[in-house]
Amino acid sequence: MSTSAGKAGTDLTAGPIGRGLIGMAVPTLATSMLQSLQGSVNAMWVGRLLGADALAASYTVNIVLFLMSSLVFGVGVAAMILVGQSKGRGDLDEARRAMGGAVGLFAVVSTALAASAWVLAPLLLDVLGTPGPVKPLAVAYLRAVLVSTPAAFVLLLIMMGLRGAGDAVTPVWFMVALVVGDALLNPVFIQGWGPVPRLGIAGSGVATVVSTYVGLAAMLCTIYARDLSLRLRGRELLYLRPSLALSRTLAAKGLPIGMQMVVASTAALAMTGLVNAHGATAVAAFGAASQLWTYIQMPGTAVGAAVSAMAAQNIGAGRWDRVGEVARAGLLLGLAVTASLVVAALVAGHLAIGIFLPAGGPAATVAQHILLVTGWGFVLFSASTILSGVVRANGAVMAPLVIAAVSMLPVRLGFAALLQPHLGTDALWWSFPLGFAAALLLTGLYYRFGRWRASRIGPVRNPPPPGRADLAREPRDMKPGLS
Repeated sequence: MSTSAGKAGTDLTAGPIGRGLIGMAVPTLATSMLQSLQGSVNAMWVGRLLGADALAASYTVNIVLFLMSSLVFGVGVAAMILVGQSKGRGDLDEARRAMGGAVGLFAVVSTALAASAWVLAPLLLDVLGTPGPVKPLAVAYLRAVLVSTPAAFVLLLIMMGLRGAGDAVTPVWFMVALVVGDALLNPVFIQGWGPVPRLGIAGSGVATVVSTYVGLAAMLCTIYARDLSLRLRGRELLYLRPSLALSRTLAAKGLPIGMQMVVASTAALAMTGLVNAHGATAVAAFGAASQLWTYIQMPGTAVGAAVSAMAAQNIGAGRWDRVGEVARAGLLLGLAVTASLVVAALVAGHLAIGIFLPAGGPAATVAQHILLVTGWGFVLFSASTILSGVVRANGAVMAPLVIAAVSMLPVRLGFAALLQPHLGTDALWWSFPLGFAAALLLTGLYYRFGRWRASRIGPVRNPPPPGRADLAREPRDMKPGLS
């Protein structure tokens, strides 16, 4: 079988593992960077054209949108794994059934979420403690952006489904189009050019609405024009009405994945509160370091997503001999890239920090110290993320959620809170690598000794016997495992 991309996506069950993994990871990384860039473009236009209050409003709205996306993101990962396992088995109809059902479920749930948030917008912003002058701007921006969320979530799901089928390249081009569209349309709707009325901060949301719906329409046209494997025709369109069994599977496997994002955001908000208590210099330094962290951790996250898609196809095909090899290749790739970025940040981090803070100032000095203390921890983060991607590819989602909660809440936040009286702000910075180390230790133990190989997210063929740690040499014909 060929590993080249085509109408049916890429076959990740044969051919060189390293080459296939890089072919999935690089486009996935590019997509993640473009998604971050889209948010930065919106913030740039809002801040430059409308001022600090409007920028604060957009930041607050992004918190609401992140929490909403957390609820549906996990379902998208579950759908990607279902598609990947079905693709690995060669069951194209099952892949289409999973994708169609997920799209139908996403459309209904995301529309209901958007409508509820639109009505409750003032209350949600009050809960977040939005300052009085900022709140009217935040309400206007949130309500405008919410119109785009059903299309945005469905577009995200389709991109993830394509990755499950082995096509990580097509999503990149559409993310490029979305970023360019937002960049061009923001000033048009914010300031009102030509016949377009001046909409202020709501105009930034309208720009997102237009670019998102146009992007979704273009994606669907491309799928059908290229006759990609996940397109639905004729009676297959009935797959858009998800069965109760599929909905239960997507919810049972997807919600724990989404809860990991909620746990991460909760830990981040709590850590921000601890940092705020140390004054403006610490806050500014922490903010600058956090900007660099975003890009340092992206390769590990991208490789983890690529590993999950690749492992899912091989699990579906019964190629357990390749699953361990995928994990090892992913670890090597993720560690190499992340370590290189960490070294670059330590050597030239002062230049990057200078983008956000005055060079040589006290905040810049503290930010460099933060990078020195925390940087190596992201190598551990990369490894744990990749191993989690492997176990999640077989539907094991509760253990990664528990591990994330333990490593971020009692370990990271507990260490930071308890040792502040003795270490000062260093307790905050050291809590990050300590939490990453705990996550890697627990994930490694679960990968080695856990029963994730006996888990099941769908009708998996040839699962391995439970309790086996090293499956590199297992034959393809095995007895059914536990559900």
